[in-house]
Amino acid sequence: MSADTPASFLLPEGYARPCVGAVLREVSVVGEAGRHVVRRVGERRVRGFDPEADPVVLVPGFLAGDLSLSPMSRALRRRGFRTYRSHIRANVGCTLDAAAELEARLESVALRRGSRVQVVGHSLGGMLARGVAVRRPDLVSGIVTLGSPMLAPGAHHLALSASVDVLVRLSRAGWPGLMAEDCVGGGCARQSFAECREPLPDDVAFTAIYSRRDGIVDWRACIDPLAVPVEVTASHVGMAVDPRVIDLVCATLAEQATPVSVVEVDRGVSA
Repeated sequence: MSADTPASFLLPEGYARPCVGAVLREVSVVGEAGRHVVRRVGERRVRGFDPEADPVVLVPGFLAGDLSLSPMSRALRRRGFRTYRSHIRANVGCTLDAAAELEARLESVALRRGSRVQVVGHSLGGMLARGVAVRRPDLVSGIVTLGSPMLAPGAHHLALSASVDVLVRLSRAGWPGLMAEDCVGGGCARQSFAECREPLPDDVAFTAIYSRRDGIVDWRACIDPLAVPVEVTASHVGMAVDPRVIDLVCATLAEQATPVSVVEVDRGVSA
């Protein structure tokens, strides 16, 4: 695989890479982050988390770690949600390994809280969340994806492809813990992509947030036919910090919340 040629099955007919200049739309993240700072300064601390609320695990996107979703996590906690990190320091490894680690994390949180978990995933993080929800609906009550191109993972900007190519080359050179060729064009990629298209149980809520201003991925690939689609006006990166998007995530999580119940974890199913 090269930076110029994603695996054909990751770029189905009807989807396309954003044009080279589309990445300039991402400059608006400066304003989106600014709005977050203004909101944070002016917002009074209303309350801490509600012990009866669904636990919420936040999953970062490609090349990012839990730190990238810290602003959203703090905002959710101020509004009563109990949030948890995914324990992903940098989302640059094998997608199947990352999904297995996320599954273990969700199982730990579900057992600790005695209830299923809601998952908010940004970009690649949303794709991981959807795959885990397919395999382990006993752990997941709902997912919210932010700019996650589940229908065409290869429909991304050339700059992102170049980053993937660097990771593959480093992996080939012996650097551990990075995406390998199989992760982006082989069996690993096929399995991850297949899980992103499998149906979810009726009791797993699913909301897909997307933006036509997305300069990193084809926004059309983010609208899963099984999800409730919600359009926002934000950059791809800015979805993680824009207070308008965070407000929407809060409202969605509250709507998707399930009554607290004891969870029986099926350890016979694994990633």
